[in-house]
Amino acid sequence: MSAAPDADQLDALFFALASELRRRMLDALKQEPGCNVNHLCELLEADLGRFAVMKHIATLERAGLVIAERVGREKLLWFDPTPIHWIHERWTTEYSAYWAAQLTQLKYSAEGALVTPLPKRKKAGGRHG
Repeated sequence: MSAAPDADQLDALFFALASELRRRMLDALKQEPGCNVNHLCELLEADLGRFAVMKHIATLERAGLVIAERVGREKLLWFDPTPIHWIHERWTTEYSAYWAAQLTQLKYSAEGALVTPLPKRKKAGGRHG
């Protein structure tokens, strides 16, 4: 997948994450990186058959959440959190900076340090002259 997701990639990502079973599969891959498909099938055998597990794996691969490698007759699987990081970067970065500043101010206040607020920035696009 590219460095920044396009609309189709984001749609595939949200579709993949919408399923509780697929999220459980990702949890299993996070706990046991490089496990094979058979092991994943064993973990989910009460809920899904092998064919359904394979379809869910394909959905996770299309979303970029799973990396698969064939080694002989085995298919080994790894969880790739990069697409989830895209979501975080796209929708939370501006809030993270704000809350980091708030926590820093709280820290200094709790320590009794003098906190001098930064001057307000002028909005771009205002009238000049």
